[in-house]
Amino acid sequence: MQENDGKYIFGVVKVGDKGQIVIPRDARKIYDIKPGDALLLLGDQKGMAIVKTEIFQAAIDKTMEGLTK
Repeated sequence: MQENDGKYIFGVVKVGDKGQIVIPRDARKIYDIKPGDALLLLGDQKGMAIVKTEIFQAAIDKTMEGLTK
């Protein structure tokens, strides 16, 4: 794993026959990802990002709170 100012490179993962990937141990530790956690897969034409649903939900809640005031 390489870190530069809070940005990480965890290495290469391969997609298995069932379309699954293994999230590297260092990434699971840093982002506190445990078995059974729900992750949201986001993407555009340039790539993909994986976000824990609880973090995404907190951002949506904060945005919605600002709209209702």
